[in-house]
Amino acid sequence: MSAAATERTGAQLVLDALADEGVDVVFGYPGGTIMPVYDALFSERRITHVLVRHEQGAAFAAGGYARSSGRVGVCMATSGPGATNLLTGILDANMDSVPVVAITGQVRTALMGTDGFQEADVTSMAQPATKRAYLVRRVDEIYATVREAFSIARGPRPGAVLVDIPTDVLKTKTSVAPRWDESAAREASKDAAFDPGAIEAARKLLAAARRPLIMAGGGVRSGGAVAAYRELLRLVGAPHAATINALGAAEPGDPHFLGMLGMHGTKRANRAVNAADVIVALGMRFDDRVTGRVDKYAQQAEIIHFDVDASEFGKVVDPTVAVRGCLGETLPAFVQSLRGEPPSSYAKWFAELELFSSNLPVDRAEDGHLSATTVLDRFFAHAPANAIVTTDVGQHQMWAAQRQRVDGPCRFITSAGLGAMGFGFPAAIGAKMANPGATVAAIVGDGGFQMTMNEMTTMMRMSAFVKIVLIDNQRLGMVRQWQHLFYDKRYSATDLSDNPDFVLMARAFGVPGRVVERLADLDAAMRELFADDRPMLLHCACYPHENVWPMIPAGAALDELIEEAPVRA
Repeated sequence: MSAAATERTGAQLVLDALADEGVDVVFGYPGGTIMPVYDALFSERRITHVLVRHEQGAAFAAGGYARSSGRVGVCMATSGPGATNLLTGILDANMDSVPVVAITGQVRTALMGTDGFQEADVTSMAQPATKRAYLVRRVDEIYATVREAFSIARGPRPGAVLVDIPTDVLKTKTSVAPRWDESAAREASKDAAFDPGAIEAARKLLAAARRPLIMAGGGVRSGGAVAAYRELLRLVGAPHAATINALGAAEPGDPHFLGMLGMHGTKRANRAVNAADVIVALGMRFDDRVTGRVDKYAQQAEIIHFDVDASEFGKVVDPTVAVRGCLGETLPAFVQSLRGEPPSSYAKWFAELELFSSNLPVDRAEDGHLSATTVLDRFFAHAPANAIVTTDVGQHQMWAAQRQRVDGPCRFITSAGLGAMGFGFPAAIGAKMANPGATVAAIVGDGGFQMTMNEMTTMMRMSAFVKIVLIDNQRLGMVRQWQHLFYDKRYSATDLSDNPDFVLMARAFGVPGRVVERLADLDAAMRELFADDRPMLLHCACYPHENVWPMIPAGAALDELIEEAPVRA
């Protein structure tokens, strides 16, 4: 315990709690009610504060920090608009089971409920967007509440927690020694012991399978189970696939990997779901982008569902066997139970899967325009093997997910459940702050980048240098694609042909930039991008009508995927 039983303000107790949790970086933006904490930060040497240019950038950066490191990300803002601007990033983290703690100031206690200046009932707003939201009314409760917030954010299922503190409470002094029962907190947050009987039932079901499919979800990452997952794959030798949050969980280049599941997943992975007789689903919640039409989903399969959260069992898909517990514990136990099994041959099953093409259908550019899919093919060919890649949301996100070659799910970072545009670049800054020695690249679209490109100032201020690959098709591409396919080509409010000069904009922030428009210049531009540790914006001017294939229309079944490009507008 670093805090002594001397007189401390509530604000100092906040920082004591953060320091005792091992926090080294906080992303935030000051304002009136949180000012006591910033005043305490003035002389604080244990924590680095990253001044963002918008509170949403702070929440996204905290998420990128957490996703890439496994440590809790921390963001901070003032009351009212500061707190509400954090909410999108907080919800993003919570939906993807990412540990984030947000600390917000609140109007003084006497003003609460009077519609005071910059008052917002953020705890009520945050209740459905977090694991828990606290309003701390007494200074003696601050230290323990912040520590408890970290314990809850970490697990068993990670997520976001908000702590809201009135400004008068932050200013109040106390001589009461801060107390925190760490052992009791660990006991309270500990996951219930898993059922060995469920492990045995899962073993028997998998042993009897002739067409098994193993599917990894984000729980493989958040449960610290990547090594056990790779061991399972080696031991069983079955085909496997991944949700977008688990990309990189398998060994790079694994020949049994079928690709990403879901709406823009590979034909082979999605066809395997409906042809399998046993599915082993690891730490996934069967969201609509993965299942498509649920009553047509995996009708031939018995499902073994591993998850830390019992509420996920049967929420969307009914499992034959449910194994509750953290994958960091249940998956090694499952692997151990399989060691005595004779090796199975799935040659006939693999031959059946070979009938489904593993090639990604692409919709290449015309008239000499640069293709976004070609840009991303070349990006992953040139990027260092240990690079951390973040994406924004939209077509480029799906193209990048289809092509990624990262080693580990903490190296491909994207807003999956919420799909929040503007996420990619600030998340990359957060990842760079957590991994200063790593190459970090943000793949962004021209729509999403304009939501948070002001954080280039943050990047330069902190020397958290990131490579930015801008896919500029002068369209809100994914919305345009849906308008093309499902709205009779009525292209409403998706034209971005008035985009700014992005290279000139980057240079105004002090970031070197280069535009590439021709295929002949692409490889040289990629070499320049990764030539040194400098930040750089590579502006790729791409064909505006390229689409993402394959695609399963919303509400359609997995076998109703569109794989051939229809005639363009």
